[in-house]
Amino acid sequence: MAKEKTLKDNIYNSILEGIIDYEYVPNQIITEKEMVQKYGCSKSPIREALIALCTDGVLRSIPRCGYEIIQLTVDDIRNIQNYRLVLECGMLRFYYNKVTDQQLNRLRQLDQVCNSADDVWSHWKHNTEFHLQLISLSQNIYAYQELNRAMTVLLRAYAQHYRNKWNPIVPPTDTRYHCKLLEALETSDLEMAREALGNDLNDFGEVRLF
Repeated sequence: MAKEKTLKDNIYNSILEGIIDYEYVPNQIITEKEMVQKYGCSKSPIREALIALCTDGVLRSIPRCGYEIIQLTVDDIRNIQNYRLVLECGMLRFYYNKVTDQQLNRLRQLDQVCNSADDVWSHWKHNTEFHLQLISLSQNIYAYQELNRAMTVLLRAYAQHYRNKWNPIVPPTDTRYHCKLLEALETSDLEMAREALGNDLNDFGEVRLF
C-alpha cells in the first residue's frame, strides 16, 4: 500500500512538473492509457494521481475523453494574489515587532539570491522561499500551508503566462519592495510593512490588484 501511494505521489508530481515545463500545454487532453504507457505501471496509481490533480484544480475530467490541462486566467491570478494580500498582510501583526536579527539576515540572504537568479525558475523558487520564510515568522502552520498551496498554483500561472516573456538580460523588478519591507520589520513599523508587502504582491507580471 505504501509503495502504491508513493508511486501515485511520484506520478502526480511528474505530471505537475510536465505542466510547469510546458510538456503539457493548457487545454491539452491527456489520457489514462497514455500515462500508463509512459510510466509503465498499473492503472490504479495513474488513476489516483489524475483524480488528485482534478481535486487540486490542475486537471479537468472529461468523461469518455480524458483529462484536460486547466488554463489559468488573469482573473485566477488576480484572485490568488488578492487572497495572498489578505493572508500575508494579515499575518504581519503577529510578528512585525518580534523579528530577530538572525531572521532578518535570513530574509536578506533569500532576497539577494532571488535578485541574482539568472533564470525564471530560480528567481521564482527563491522569491517563494522568501515569502514562505516571512509568513513562518508568525509561527502559524495553517497560514504557512495555505500560502504554500497558493504559490504552487501561481507557479503554474507564471509558467503559462510569463515563460516566454522572461529576459535574462533585464533583471526582474517584482522583488523591488523587499528592501522596504525588511526595513519596516527592522524598525517594527507595521504600516510601512503592510504597504511594502502590498506593493510587492501588486507587482506580479502584468496583473494589478489596486
